[in-house]
Amino acid sequence: MSALSSRDVLRPGPKGIKAWIQRLVFAAMPWFFSLLRRVKPVAKLSGMVLTSRYDDVREVFATDAAFGVVYKPKLDVIMGGQPFFLGMHDTPQYHADVAAMRKVVLPADLPMLAVQTEALAATIVDRAPGRIDVVDTLVRRVTFTVLSDYLGVPEPAGGDLRVWATRLFEFQFADGGNDPKLRADVDEIAPALRAHIQDEIDRRRADPGKDDVLARSLAMQAAGEPGYSDDQIRTSLMGFIVGGPPQPPMVVPQAMEQLLRRPAALAEAQAAARAGDDERLRRYVYEAMRFDPLAPGLPREVLTDWTIAKGTRHATTIPKGATVLAAFASAMMDPRRVANPRVFDPDRPASDYIHFGYGLHECFGRHINHATLHLMLKPLLVRPNLRRAAGAEGRLSKNGAFAERLVVEFD
Repeated sequence: MSALSSRDVLRPGPKGIKAWIQRLVFAAMPWFFSLLRRVKPVAKLSGMVLTSRYDDVREVFATDAAFGVVYKPKLDVIMGGQPFFLGMHDTPQYHADVAAMRKVVLPADLPMLAVQTEALAATIVDRAPGRIDVVDTLVRRVTFTVLSDYLGVPEPAGGDLRVWATRLFEFQFADGGNDPKLRADVDEIAPALRAHIQDEIDRRRADPGKDDVLARSLAMQAAGEPGYSDDQIRTSLMGFIVGGPPQPPMVVPQAMEQLLRRPAALAEAQAAARAGDDERLRRYVYEAMRFDPLAPGLPREVLTDWTIAKGTRHATTIPKGATVLAAFASAMMDPRRVANPRVFDPDRPASDYIHFGYGLHECFGRHINHATLHLMLKPLLVRPNLRRAAGAEGRLSKNGAFAERLVVEFD
């Protein structure tokens, strides 16, 4: 089946011994990074330099002159060579392109997105027959429905936006082995998605329709504002679709799994949901995410010889050209900066969390995530007798970096 018409959001994962080894590696990762934090905070492994302590990870993210993003080569494949700010270093074009998008992705939209997210999640849970798959049926459906409507990117004819965006996300962020089969999918999907968004730009230029990010961008274009050529609008919308909606179906079910492992914390999160205390509920979801965040870390390219952790016993000079992993998952477990990191504590200071990166390339959608992630679980948490489904489907399963299935039941 062509990737363009596939309805399988995730590609088939490894089976048998390969799957067992993959689960073993992921399970051992927290222990491994705990060891690194103690004995070798800056360590070279398999051609990559790992940074595991809180201060060092923040230094990597915050030092743009020395640590640049590595995303451009694959972004060029996805975007057809058009530059997207995620792949740029600290340049005037980066700041101009980000500023342009901040004029059309507005803080004033957050309450509306929160309302839409909670309402759609409630509808889905209400219609579920006392059991639901948190990954696909709830979070993925809510995320793609709300965000694609907000951005102004509808479903492609004959295709599935969930499949297209997730394949491109995997290629960009989770394909360390450069899988040729995935590249073949990308070579079909990327030009098709570019053409789909361009068709929508052309259609909406003639018929502006409702207020959304695309309509606002075209209004800016018509007014002669710089930063809103067709190429720039198409590339930004594509970047948002590829980089945004595939992430909540990964990390929100992981947070649900962490709450299910902690009955006391789950009960307190449910109490917050039932009381309508959304800020309190968000704190529980963010803390749950700390125990299983989106990824172990983010890679950076070393742009100039740089000594990291200067003045400490583990100061290390990293040469230009090396690749560094800023292991933010490990940083959020570093007892040097995070008090009692193994204790589930929803009252932690915001500085303990690095869920969305830090510095220049902190996630563009972090405010949308802040406003909506916890509300995807709220209608589920208010239900009485929320529990795991029996058997394996009641435990979160993963397919590589992606959450695959977690079924819960309720009365």
